[in-house]
This record gives sequence, structure tokens and C-alpha cells, in this order.
Amino acid sequence: MKEETLNFFEKVYAVAKRIPFGRVTSYGAIANYLGAARSARMVGYAMNSSSGKNVPAHRVVNRKGLLTGKFHFSGSNLMQQLLESEGIQVIDNQIQNFDKVFWDPSQEIG
Repeated sequence: MKEETLNFFEKVYAVAKRIPFGRVTSYGAIANYLGAARSARMVGYAMNSSSGKNVPAHRVVNRKGLLTGKFHFSGSNLMQQLLESEGIQVIDNQIQNFDKVFWDPSQEIG
């Protein structure tokens, strides 16, 4: 991978590590925060490559609250189980009350 891709991935991981327990964000929100609004898919690629990096990738979903990245977790339901263990309700691969559990990194104070 190119160095700029690796650097972007590291920036994505730094943002993802700040997502609070019991909250989720979207690929696009991370991309926007990093000043790369059209790079939501690259954020997804970063999440897919985050295994072993202590990144809570299960907290990153698509803009509608769908668990589109679930196939990159071992086991068929691990992403949902991790979210539910944090108190997030998931029905049919969709986060319920998405607007209430959504965390926008650009709105973070401090």
C-alpha cells in the first residue's frame, strides 16, 4: 500500500478509537472529519484492515445505521453481538434509535 493510504488509515483508526462506548458513527462522518468527504469507502477499507490494531471497528456503520461491515468480523453475528454488549439495539442488521446513539467526531468537545 502507498504511504499516504497507510497514513490515512492511521488517522481513521485514531478517530475510531475515540468513539465512546455505546455509541456508533458512520464511515462518512469519519471521512468528513478528516477533511476527505468523498472517502467514506476508504474509511471502510481501513476498518476492514483494522484487525489486531485495537480499533473498535464494530462501532462504524453506514450512514443509515446498517451493519454493512459485518462480513469482515469472524463469526456470522459478531459485529451485532459486540454492539448489543454495549447496549445498542440491532434488528435486521440495522441499529435502532440511530440518531440517539450516533456520535459525530466533528461535534466532539475538547
